[in-house]
Amino acid sequence: MANIQSAKKRIRQIEKRTAHNNIYRSSARTYVKKTLALIEAGKLDEAEEQAKKAYSTLDKAARKKILHPRNAARRKGRLAAHLAAARAK
Repeated sequence: MANIQSAKKRIRQIEKRTAHNNIYRSSARTYVKKTLALIEAGKLDEAEEQAKKAYSTLDKAARKKILHPRNAARRKGRLAAHLAAARAK
């Protein structure tokens, strides 16, 4: 455990920032999972709408440096590939 006052403050700041970042990371995961579930159920129009929300939250997380921009792009690409494959069937 830190003994110096500034180190203690940094620990408090990190905890607060981590909790805030987890909100964005979790919501991005949730939207992706919901989209994949809709694709599996065959509800492609609803999946399309859900995918837009997923893309938006992934972009927001990347913009806030919560996710690496390439990580967000990769997730969006994979989601788009799932949608395209389902449409092709």
